[in-house]
Amino acid sequence: MITFKLDTEYIELIKLLKATSLSESGAQAKIFVEDGIVLRNGEVETRKRAKIRPGDKIEIFDEVIIVE
Repeated sequence: MITFKLDTEYIELIKLLKATSLSESGAQAKIFVEDGIVLRNGEVETRKRAKIRPGDKIEIFDEVIIVE
């Protein structure tokens, strides 16, 4: 499990994937989202620039990101 602390109101989903090193690039993060393998709070998230806020849980592969 990864805990990610925000210092702003939100972070875009693809930026979060890059910031946590779960994707090597923004292009790779976009592909993950387009392929439907990213879950936000238990549901598939298809918006690359979805605003991720404290309390959200992101799941990709076998990793879980908790945003605080």
